[in-house]
Amino acid sequence: MRTLSHSTQWRKGPYCLTSLIVEPAHISEPACRGLGCCFSSSFSPSTFSSYSPPPPPPPPPHTHLFTLFLFFPFFSSSSFVVPLPLPLSLFLVSGPGPGAVLAGGVFAVSRLSWQWSVVAEVFSLNNLFVGLLFSLTTSFHCADSAPQRRKVSHWGALCCGLGLCNQHTLVLYVVVIIPWVLLQLYSHRELSACGVMSLGLCFLGGLLPYVYLPISSYLNTARWSWGDQTSLSGLFTHLLRTEYGTFSLVHTSIHLPVPTYIIFEPVLSWRCLSFLSRRRLVVPWLLTAMLLLYSLFFAWRANLDISRPLLLGVVERFWLQSDAVVCVLAGLGLSWTHTGLERRLGHGGLWRAGGWLFTVGVLAHMVHSNHRECDQSINSVVERFGRELLASVPPDSIILTRGDLPGNSLRYLHYCQGVRPDVHLVDQEMMTYSWYVAKLGQHHPGVHFPGLWWDPVHTEEKDTFSLEQFLSHNTRWAVLACIGLPDGDPSWERSFSRWPLGVCDHLVPAQEHFHPEEWARRTRYIYNWTEPHNSFHPGSWERVANEEMWQARMKTAFFLFDLAERIQGEGKARLFELSYTLYKEIVESHTDYPPNWDKNLALASERLLRSGKQGHSPDSLLTCSIQHFSLYLDKEPTDSQAPAIHTAVSHLLQERTRLRQKHTP
Repeated sequence: MRTLSHSTQWRKGPYCLTSLIVEPAHISEPACRGLGCCFSSSFSPSTFSSYSPPPPPPPPPHTHLFTLFLFFPFFSSSSFVVPLPLPLSLFLVSGPGPGAVLAGGVFAVSRLSWQWSVVAEVFSLNNLFVGLLFSLTTSFHCADSAPQRRKVSHWGALCCGLGLCNQHTLVLYVVVIIPWVLLQLYSHRELSACGVMSLGLCFLGGLLPYVYLPISSYLNTARWSWGDQTSLSGLFTHLLRTEYGTFSLVHTSIHLPVPTYIIFEPVLSWRCLSFLSRRRLVVPWLLTAMLLLYSLFFAWRANLDISRPLLLGVVERFWLQSDAVVCVLAGLGLSWTHTGLERRLGHGGLWRAGGWLFTVGVLAHMVHSNHRECDQSINSVVERFGRELLASVPPDSIILTRGDLPGNSLRYLHYCQGVRPDVHLVDQEMMTYSWYVAKLGQHHPGVHFPGLWWDPVHTEEKDTFSLEQFLSHNTRWAVLACIGLPDGDPSWERSFSRWPLGVCDHLVPAQEHFHPEEWARRTRYIYNWTEPHNSFHPGSWERVANEEMWQARMKTAFFLFDLAERIQGEGKARLFELSYTLYKEIVESHTDYPPNWDKNLALASERLLRSGKQGHSPDSLLTCSIQHFSLYLDKEPTDSQAPAIHTAVSHLLQERTRLRQKHTP
């Protein structure tokens, strides 16, 4: 009775302030869906106004060559292929020597080149096309006869077309090279209408891989694809990446002002190229013009917040194209330095040896410093993340994926390795496009789409459906959302509830009864995850996957806490007690864990004490709350709620002192 009366008195005491000024710490779902799980610190879904689609599948050249590269492991990484054209460019300009090796070697073992050469992405192949363009540009400049210039220019036109099939950013180099080549042909009186048509045909020949898109779209045998290219408008929508944002890293409604240099760029480029044609150092200045144009244009269109490590990792991939120019210019600088010193001071052998020593030293240092970070030979974090998710879902489940991390990892394992063939993967973002159900719906037998596309905003429009309607038509199977649901369509909340199932959420009819203890037992050891907390680089997808797995351990505890906050009656105290027990269990079983666990355990301790639940010592609950609030402040001193937490801790200390004085004889 003494404990109960004290708990009743406590509910009226100053501790009630903490329930008003301190909110539980969550883990937020990704706000930028097109870029995957852009991770922050809250569980409740983040609000966003527009649906940014995930990146489309690889372009045709990447898709075709990927299978070929599987049979030639040595050439499967552009880390070995791309450096070959770069030294050739320097060889033609300044002759053989350490400069050529420096250019190719530095680019090959640089962190970005190395990192993206071991990833199935378009950037590796783009590096190869950039190197080929540099080599062909140099060969054209050094050609001493009309047949040679004609041959190289045609190969260059073909390479430009193929490169643009793979990566659109290459156009910023192409728009500099093509006017220069035409100007050179004109200055040698070798430019004619037939010649221009021949070059144009070679350029269009490079674009032939795009023919694969309408054919593949018409056959519609791919279980996962992007867009409907059977119509001309659909093909151009895909080519221009309209749904994802043409020449942008993410689709946004913000219109950026056009810089002044964009307006005068054509005039300046032509005047610059006319000046360069009369200079001896044409190729270096041409590369410099390409570098400046690319850097300025990309700085204008890179509409992502690089203060966030994960988004910085997204942006820096595009720096590879400009890094290739910098490496070539660095190699030219070394060659010219060696040549200048030899001409002025003599002792050519000494300077050449010094150049080789410098080159070897730089390359050895880069290999040593980058190998540990870029060696991914034993990295299977994202794969294990996907396998754990697939293993945790019920049979014949419908998984609504959201973002790059769950979408790509689950699709690879499901479609390519045949893991869990019984489940259906439905992409939330892609389901908002009018072509998704028409093109991919037939590959999901058993999944019922109540319309042609999901419109989260205008759910009553013709041929559209809401999330509630989709769930209502698929009650036969378990439906899970991984990771989370958007705020744009809250219709499902009228008829369905969301129960945490690890990283995912199980969407169940609202009338289905929830058994807290049974659900806690089911989700307590749902994953076998052993990666330490904070064990990966902040800008890596491994970091995101690891953090999702760690926060999944506390999702059920948070769900029970939130549920207890919203109900009344005798079940309220039982839910607070179960939430407190789960929080305390995961905190005590780890020494290094996310900071928000401390904050949530402190709040759970307070709510349990305030609920009047018997069987727990008020002193121990007070001490637990004080301790973990203090630990949270030590780990997150810049939290916006820090002043409120300090105030709450002061009240808690006062109440504990009064409690101990009351029980002291």
